[in-house]
Parts: sequence; structure tokens; C-alpha cells
Amino acid sequence: MDWLRQLPIGQYVDDGEGGGTGGRGSWLRRLDPRVKLVWTVAFLVTPILAGPLWRLALVGLLLLITAVSGLPWRLWRQSLPLLIALALLVGLLAALLPAGGAPQASLQRPPGELRLVPGPAGAPAPSRAGLPWEQVRWGPVTAGPLELGPLVVTRRSAELGINGATLLFTVIHSANLLLLSTPPEELVWAIAWWLAPLRALGWPVDRLGFTLLLSLRFLPLVQEELQNLLRSIATRAVNLRRLGWKASLGLVLAVGERLLANVLLRSEQGAEALMARGGMWLPPDRLHQPAATPSVASLAAVLALAVLLALRWKVGAL
Repeated sequence: MDWLRQLPIGQYVDDGEGGGTGGRGSWLRRLDPRVKLVWTVAFLVTPILAGPLWRLALVGLLLLITAVSGLPWRLWRQSLPLLIALALLVGLLAALLPAGGAPQASLQRPPGELRLVPGPAGAPAPSRAGLPWEQVRWGPVTAGPLELGPLVVTRRSAELGINGATLLFTVIHSANLLLLSTPPEELVWAIAWWLAPLRALGWPVDRLGFTLLLSLRFLPLVQEELQNLLRSIATRAVNLRRLGWKASLGLVLAVGERLLANVLLRSEQGAEALMARGGMWLPPDRLHQPAATPSVASLAAVLALAVLLALRWKVGAL
């Protein structure tokens, strides 16, 4: 019943708890948090209006970074296969479901101007030019007494499947890598550092950073409440098949209501504890002290980011 704790999604795990490689920890943890934040934004932004090859290349790059990051295997041995399976399922559904046909284009010239002239004797038959629109066709599909239409994968549906699967994997896994390798205090400091020019416009950057820090600290409490509710259902040996769909739906709604009530209660307790301490928040500069000189790994990450953006500009549309 501790499967939520075995999937540390979105939670920072220290070297002392995760067990670094050779006692040195992960090089991904030692990177400057500002560089890691910009890399994550690049993974989220560069797939926009990009081709399928670029999206697949980003997925391969994320898998390569995960493999050589030095993070313990137990941190992503369960979450990563599940995420890959979910992305493949979403991509397969997007590829198999009808994508809709292109609207018929209006004729630019009158049909009467078209003349079919037969070729000379012995000339080969004209061949089709261009790529085929249909990539794969299965069918017709028989499901009992019903006979469904064929399953057709067109170029458009295949592109939709690749875009959906790669975008889902890229968004979730890049953010998960950032949260796994960056303490919340460093992440809040990095966001406040990038948003520092907005202070001139009157934006409460320090308060926004502190709110984000509280939100990140609150995620494990939500998982703990959900874990306790699931454990309480398991200890009562509830059989959803015997209850029927109405009683099962009522049970799910009751569990969701109790989860919301417990989360709100935890929020109220946290707010009361904060107010009892004076309601003060620390500025991001006091949460994290940056290194005097950037490390070699951070400089290499900046150069690699520049290469990535240059490649996106040159070959991103492929």
C-alpha cells in the first residue's frame, strides 16, 4: 500500500536518502538551478510548431539525460515505464481515432479546360507521384455481430499521435527531473532571480516565491492523505464488484469528499501555524546562497542549451 511513496513524482530526494553514485551524488543536482529552470522551459517551448523528428529527438535526449544523470535507479524505475506506457497509449489512440479529412478545395479552373490526351503506343502507364496519404489500413474489424469500418492511420493521424505522445512525455518528465534534482528553496530562488526585473513594475516577487515554496511543501501532505484513505478502504476489504456501479460511484465520491476535507484541514492548520509565528516570509536570497563562481557543469549546460536552440532554429521543422 506504499506505492505512492515508491513513486517520488515531483518530490526532491536528497543524496543522503537517494544514495548517490560513488558517494558523490548526481551531477544534475549540482547544476545551477537557474540553468536547470531554463533547460526545462526549453523542453516545454521548443516542441511548439516543431516537426515529429524534433519531438522524438527531445524524448531521446530526456531519456539520455535520465540515464546518465546519476540519479538512483529506484527513483525512476517505476514512474518512467508507467509514463512511457501512458504516452504510448495516448499516441496510439490519437493515431487510430479518426482525424477528419481535409476540406475539398475549390476548382481554380473550369472543368471544361481539362483534356485527357492518350500517350503514345508502348509508353509506360503513368505512376502516382508523392507520398501516400494512408500509412496503415486494418480492416474491416469484426466485433461480435457488428462489423466496424477499417482502422486507417493517415499521415495526419500519425502526426497527431506522435505529437501527443511526445508532448505528454516531454512536459511531465522534464518537470519531474527538475523537481527531483532541485530543492524547493533553490527552485524558488531561481524563479525569483529570473523575475527580478518585474519588481520595478510592482510585482510581489518575494511573496509569489514564498507561495510557490508552500505549494511544493504541501504536495507530500496531499499524497499522504490519499495514501491513508486508500489504506482505510483496503483494510475494510471493500469489493467494488459486489457493490454495483451506483454504490461504487458513491464510495468514490465519498473518498474524494473526505480527501478534500482533509486537505483543507491541513491547509488551515498550516495557515494558523504561519500566523502564530508572525506571518513572516523569508526573501529568496535568504533561502539559497548561490555559488561565487559557476561550476564547469553549469557552463557546459549553458553551451549545450545554445546548441539546442540553434538546432531548433535550423532543423526543428523536420
